[in-house]
Amino acid sequence: MMRFGLLVGVAAFLLTLSGSKTPAAAESVASTSTAPVYTADGKLVFPPNYREWVYLTTGLDMDYSPTVNLAEHSMFDNVFVNPEAYKAFVATGKWPDKTIFVLEGRVAGSKGSINKGGHYQTTEIMSRSIHLKDEARGGWAFFGFGDGPNGSHIPKEAVCYSCHVDHGAVDTTFVQFYPTLLEIARQKNVFSPGYLKDEAAMADKKESKK
Repeated sequence: MMRFGLLVGVAAFLLTLSGSKTPAAAESVASTSTAPVYTADGKLVFPPNYREWVYLTTGLDMDYSPTVNLAEHSMFDNVFVNPEAYKAFVATGKWPDKTIFVLEGRVAGSKGSINKGGHYQTTEIMSRSIHLKDEARGGWAFFGFGDGPNGSHIPKEAVCYSCHVDHGAVDTTFVQFYPTLLEIARQKNVFSPGYLKDEAAMADKKESKK
């Protein structure tokens, strides 16, 4: 009886560790998982296979600030989402728990190989960030990454949160910039009040210029 109780106690202890892994273990799990993986100190492990996920869109020199301050160089922003979340959105128009968006910023090149005009994506990655939905940890959250494999949680006071809440087309996400999903959101009637307000204001502005 004592041995059985000891085994139960060990099992319970292991279960408490299952969601908070050591850095090496967490990185190993992240290489095969499409769900968020955290280290013991609460950092998010960057999914190394994200470019095998579903590609949503690319923006060039996008800036949501009313006073645009572009850098000296151009940059492409590539957005990927985990396959399970994509399939759920296509079916329901909603993002399920454990949805992960990866935003990859790459320097834009203009002079290289045989290119004579326009821009192309280079191998130089300028930024990496993640927007994920994890109900067990408070819902939607942003994580910023440097050159390392783990990212820190961006505080809720950061402007990115209020911007996504106020202007995200669907569930605080910028579906308005995802061309393959925008029509699905329209058909499912899942647009947020903030997005509809922005669209109405844009339509009025266009009308006033006629």
